[in-house]
Amino acid sequence: MANVTVYLKCERNVESRNEDIFLKDIASVQCTDPQVLAKCKAIKVHHFSEQDRVPGEKPGGQCKSTWKKEGHQQRCVVSVLKIIAMMEEACPGISVQSVGEADVVLERIRVPKYKGWKQWGKVVLVCLVSFFGTGFTIIAFHNDIGINEVFTEIYRIAMGREPGGLNVLEIAYSLGLAMGIIVFFNHVGGRRITKDPTPIEVSMRNYEEDVNKALVDTASRESKEVDV
Repeated sequence: MANVTVYLKCERNVESRNEDIFLKDIASVQCTDPQVLAKCKAIKVHHFSEQDRVPGEKPGGQCKSTWKKEGHQQRCVVSVLKIIAMMEEACPGISVQSVGEADVVLERIRVPKYKGWKQWGKVVLVCLVSFFGTGFTIIAFHNDIGINEVFTEIYRIAMGREPGGLNVLEIAYSLGLAMGIIVFFNHVGGRRITKDPTPIEVSMRNYEEDVNKALVDTASRESKEVDV
């Protein structure tokens, strides 16, 4: 196995339902030697135990029952240096080139096959809060800037008389506001207007990156990171 180069590209965050996490589950491995490649992919990187439970889960035997009923997460941070050490131990003489992340956040999750009434209740609650919250924000903003007085003054200047109820400015503004929201969020119902990611998707990706970075930093400070 001497002079064999193995290229390793680890993911930043990996979710799995299994207790045993292998290298093939968390990284892309490339090598010209098929035997070395098979050995590397079969390396067990981590085994989840009760020590890997997230804060808030009950210790001891209660952790397993809570896991089965509620589907709590188990989490661990593994350094790529530890992974490289495992690869070199399994295949002596190889040269490992890491082209991916420096740390990997492993999460063991349990996703229910069928969503219960609690899940649907949460969806309905979020929809109601988003709808009424957004509507209240728009109304409060318009009231703060005095949009009615602005429309009245523009109508008076353009038409030379006082507006009588609903006018063309208010209708055009409402339609333009709706079109602007649709274009900004890049969605019409369940369909995407363009192939570009929506602002919500970008925000979620940024949030996910911040969470992963915080998990890695916390594990490093608390000396809980699996490292060499």
